[in-house]
Amino acid sequence: MMYQMMNNKATSLRLLATLMVTFSCGISQATQARPNTNENQKVRVESGLATPVMEAGRMQNAYIRVSLTGYEMPDLAARAPLNVALVLDQSSSMSGDKIQRAKEAAILAVSKLSSNDVVSIITYDSTVNVLVPATRVTDKDRFYTAIESIRAAGSTALFAGTSKGAFEVRKYLDRERVNRVVLLSDGMANIGPDSPSALGQLGKSLAKEGMSVSTIGLGLGYNEDLMTQLANYSDGNHEFVENSADLARVFDKEFGDAMSVVAQNVQIEIICEDGVQPIRIVGRDGSIIGNRVVTSMNQLYSAQQNYVVLEVAVPASKAGQQRQVASVKVTYDNMANQQSETANNSIAATFTRSTQEVKQAIDKVAYESAIEQVANEQAAQAVELRDKGDIIGAQAALKSNAAFLDDAAGLIESPKLEQQSLESLEEVQVVGQQGSWNKNRKLLKEKNYKRSKQQSLRSSSSSQDQSGQE
Repeated sequence: MMYQMMNNKATSLRLLATLMVTFSCGISQATQARPNTNENQKVRVESGLATPVMEAGRMQNAYIRVSLTGYEMPDLAARAPLNVALVLDQSSSMSGDKIQRAKEAAILAVSKLSSNDVVSIITYDSTVNVLVPATRVTDKDRFYTAIESIRAAGSTALFAGTSKGAFEVRKYLDRERVNRVVLLSDGMANIGPDSPSALGQLGKSLAKEGMSVSTIGLGLGYNEDLMTQLANYSDGNHEFVENSADLARVFDKEFGDAMSVVAQNVQIEIICEDGVQPIRIVGRDGSIIGNRVVTSMNQLYSAQQNYVVLEVAVPASKAGQQRQVASVKVTYDNMANQQSETANNSIAATFTRSTQEVKQAIDKVAYESAIEQVANEQAAQAVELRDKGDIIGAQAALKSNAAFLDDAAGLIESPKLEQQSLESLEEVQVVGQQGSWNKNRKLLKEKNYKRSKQQSLRSSSSSQDQSGQE
């Protein structure tokens, strides 16, 4: 009887995969050849000040925004081949529906790939198991059989599992491929290095090699600080999945993102002109040395816009004067032609004694981006206060943040900032809920992470629904 049940499950998984192969056969066939690039297949780089007209006669802070927009991928034939390690938690806490849903999601993901793609399948519990080493996807049945064999047992050697996934990616590491580790875990790392900082350093070292790590936290038992730091330092994605039934959707999105990468190894350099002082990069890691600011993005997706916000101090200038504020240089690897390309911008400000002219000249898009990221950092600080047990302090910080966002929304008539202000007020109640803090903290950390990386957020109604469940 038990054998028959297992066999039925395996048959069901294969049927699902067959359906997906039928649906995605166009993808598999289309990715065999990639056309030459054209002028439309370049990253669009735009730079400017949120306040390009500034008040004369006084030193003041301003926000520089550098935006990068990935070109529209003409068709699936243009996509770069993948080099992905799928690292799955098979510890005892994954037993039952979790492991079954994870296997289904993994099979569906593999079914969408082509023979040009490389995939490895790694599982981890107390030890690490390489079920399929890095291999071109020419025999999908081999992957399906390996995935179907997964059984839950043991502890959680998360660091070792991620490291082994990176080892497999290195076998085919190539700038012409999208090199990524996709990590699924439902529990705390309890064998090997287990701190957020240790995993963050691992992510940082992999990013230097040209890999990103996307993390998927399943259920309420995983460490969201660890998972977000690992993703953050490698510029990967992060998802909180409370219900294992959502794993197929999340895996589909993750592999869809990987298939839409149009640029990698994106380096942004901002040189502030004489007298202009860089203060901080808002919402993103980077370095400031003297007047030189450097930050990076591991990849950019088709038709996606990402941006960097830099706060600077601009010296006092006379009315009617124009001042060069900064120069911008962006380099990236174009996946369409496998060439390194460069874009250069310059940023200037003019000065006036008219506050009305200052207000009318505000670049609403740049201003909105800057305010969004500043408020997002403040929201993260509220979570830190809540972690210390200072609920009143966390609530006060969120109320102040809501007022800050509301004022900015009114200044530029921004529905987006107004919505973010309302969310901040909702979070005042969320941080005060004792019994559901574990879940709500994961939701808040995910939202904060996605906003800093400019990834799509959950809908407001979805977040509210989830935060109300136990």
